[in-house]
Amino acid sequence: MPFVLTMPKLSPTMEAGTLVKWHKKVDEKISVGDLLFEVATDKATVEHNALDEGWLKKVLIQEGEEASVNQPLAILTEEEKESIEGFEVTQPVKEKETKDLEKEEQVKEEVSSIASSNVSQVSQPTLQPSFTPEPPLQNYSFHFPEENRKNKVLASPLAKKIAKEKGLDLSTVKGSGPRNRIMQRDLALAQPVGLVNFGSRSSPCKTPGSYAEKPLTPMRKAVGQRLQQSKSFIPHFYVSIDINAKPLLAVRQELLAGQIKVSVNDFVVRACALSLREFPEINAGFNSVSQKIIQFETVDLAIAVSLPEGLITPIVRHADYKNLGEISVEIKDLAARARQGQLDVSEYRGGSFTISNLGMFGVTHFQAIINPPQAAILAVGGIQDQAVIVDGQVAAGKIMSVTLSVDHRVIDGAAAANFLQILKKKIENPSLLLI
Repeated sequence: MPFVLTMPKLSPTMEAGTLVKWHKKVDEKISVGDLLFEVATDKATVEHNALDEGWLKKVLIQEGEEASVNQPLAILTEEEKESIEGFEVTQPVKEKETKDLEKEEQVKEEVSSIASSNVSQVSQPTLQPSFTPEPPLQNYSFHFPEENRKNKVLASPLAKKIAKEKGLDLSTVKGSGPRNRIMQRDLALAQPVGLVNFGSRSSPCKTPGSYAEKPLTPMRKAVGQRLQQSKSFIPHFYVSIDINAKPLLAVRQELLAGQIKVSVNDFVVRACALSLREFPEINAGFNSVSQKIIQFETVDLAIAVSLPEGLITPIVRHADYKNLGEISVEIKDLAARARQGQLDVSEYRGGSFTISNLGMFGVTHFQAIINPPQAAILAVGGIQDQAVIVDGQVAAGKIMSVTLSVDHRVIDGAAAANFLQILKKKIENPSLLLI
């Protein structure tokens, strides 16, 4: 009897996945445990093994196509010679569509209730305007100078002589004389020869406003939805502090001289772990359903890692119990496997606090969006050379700016400031991080 193979839910937040590769061909036998296909989910590329045996008769979702959870991927049969002629595949109602219908019914009931209370106006939610392409340009022609335009420029003999002496390009200025002839007075606006080269460049071949759309990867779609909800519903506020990273860089250089390779980010992670243990008010979250504060009892640091498909946050568990070297090795391993799509769900799901570092890209200051249900995230900028005051004297300093984004439902400004002061003290005294 024919039966349907459906898209499994391969991560807690997965709503759809892109089928990367089929490992079985049509009419090939499938045994329990055989590798069937690979799926790019919102977190990683995951292999799926067969749970039932049978014969693959028809592939419904091809490689590179997206399918929602529980959507049919293929038709299988129990016997090799069994036909699937006349077998109909039922498309299930997507979970998201069900939720949307329920939400729509709920909104209708609320509106009806308000209307019955003689309320004349109902406020509508503000939606982001949809993208509207530019209208086609009729009879548009590119306004670029023709090749060898310099040979066709009209100029007075005096203007030509002065331009030659001063190395000026006559084709870069508009003349004010008869028939737009360039006069001596016009040379004040002329550009030097070679600064603007009209003859060697090619003209664009696409009309202004041309565009192409590309689909979101499952990971980028999930990240976008999650962070949009975060920014919409969480009352963010931001607290920044400058940290003198000169002692940290000196200690790091000494470790490098001893063949011990650790990054600035490793120091920051270690400092955050110890600071959260000392000041646990920041190691918290918010339960939007029960409207209660979550007090995390372990320090599990999520480290933001950028991938071509989007952003993922592998987690260093019990970070406050690990020394600098252990943290460094674990972060390198997690980041490498994240880029290969080989992380286990337990390695990126959860976390009590997130660190996002853009210093390696030359960014000196930024504000990060909170990763719910966490109540805080630390944005780490690059180290800059700045003048600092030491014992009343101006000295060269290495300044690193960090910004703490916090959920005001959970954390107040004073608590955020106290945490940053503790973090600053630990980073500016890096020997404390080696213990």
